[in-house]
Amino acid sequence: MAIPPVPALFTKPRTAIANPYPDTINIPKFAQDGTSDYEAELVVVIGKLARDITAEQALRYILGFTAANDVSARDTQMKTPMPCFSKGMDSSCPLGPVLVSPAIIPDPQDLQIGAIYNGKKLQDGNTSDMIFGVCELVAYLSQGTTLEPGTIILTGTPPGIGNFRSPRIFLGDGDDI
Repeated sequence: MAIPPVPALFTKPRTAIANPYPDTINIPKFAQDGTSDYEAELVVVIGKLARDITAEQALRYILGFTAANDVSARDTQMKTPMPCFSKGMDSSCPLGPVLVSPAIIPDPQDLQIGAIYNGKKLQDGNTSDMIFGVCELVAYLSQGTTLEPGTIILTGTPPGIGNFRSPRIFLGDGDDI
């Protein structure tokens, strides 16, 4: 796929936020078609009002970092031109369980991230491979929109999501991630 000129954006309502493993991921009835999928992602949590900031300023606005499982209803995602609906289902974003200070992570572009499912590592990547870095994402999202304290930004997933694996592995095929 061609590299996009700007980041792809998906919005999530606050009802999408859920507790992390070992809590259960509840897949809504419309998405119980066997295509609900996982995506391990680095998450940025905004700590103070940010609007029209530069990438060089972005770290000053970050409260901390955590992890998320961006659960997606793939069948629905592929059917709609705006796939936000498939990524914003209630409890579709297990988040946490810890918030790590930027003082501990001075370079968010040097972090390993991955997903383990049924004891098997399915995603294994590094934030250095991101198309748009953390600071670029925060700056881009702050253009004309105020990012309030507590805003969360999921930064994208490394390769290995179930939709593109062979054989395909989806949530519900066994134990939780």
